[in-house]
Amino acid sequence: MRIIYLIYQWIIAYPLIIVCTLITCLFTIIGSAIGNRDFWGYYPPMLWSRFICAVLFIRTEIKGKENIDPKTSYVFVSNHQGAFDIFLVYGYLGHNFKWMMKKSLKKIPFVGTACEYAGHIMVDRSSKASIRQTMHNAEKTLRGGMSLVVFPEGTRCKNGRMQPFKRGAFMLAEELSLPVVPLTIDGAFDLLPKDSINVHPGKVTLTIHPPITPPDNGKYDLDQLIKESYNSIASALPHETPIA
Repeated sequence: MRIIYLIYQWIIAYPLIIVCTLITCLFTIIGSAIGNRDFWGYYPPMLWSRFICAVLFIRTEIKGKENIDPKTSYVFVSNHQGAFDIFLVYGYLGHNFKWMMKKSLKKIPFVGTACEYAGHIMVDRSSKASIRQTMHNAEKTLRGGMSLVVFPEGTRCKNGRMQPFKRGAFMLAEELSLPVVPLTIDGAFDLLPKDSINVHPGKVTLTIHPPITPPDNGKYDLDQLIKESYNSIASALPHETPIA
């Protein structure tokens, strides 16, 4: 069965995904250029993500949708197991958002251009001034009522285990007094490990945890916020240990 799936993957699934990706990028670029990039930057990629999961026979399970309000802005923070994290969150979170993503991803043909037109936040860590500009751009996006999704580990894990969180997303949540929603992705590492190009069909689960709301004064204790977010995400992973 594995050999049959590999043949199907390379002969049928991947060509379909390439064509669908190009079409999605064109719709996103043209639609965003004409107007309402919040629509065109979310709904075509949402359908694209669901198509990819379907054509590769990836089963999905979503838990905790009742924990979020579609009309509320959040900073979503998620662990980062692999490439399928993108498809799971884009396709099944059910809440319009922008990604906070590495600036280097702009170099991906078509996809990088589509992300730029859609208004996703490109993280530039080349200098302190660039970092300040990145944070300013993120603040402008969130002030418009949009939500943000961040992988605070900064990169995909190499062994399936969570890494320490960077502070940027949590500083934004504090600056704008926005609730933070931890997301747990489980199973994506086994579908496509970081150094592999062959998908292993299986199941991936997205758990949406209850929001962590700002204190009455609007100022989080950043260290406590990071710890609480990390432990919330870890609680839905069978092999993770909460931090004390």
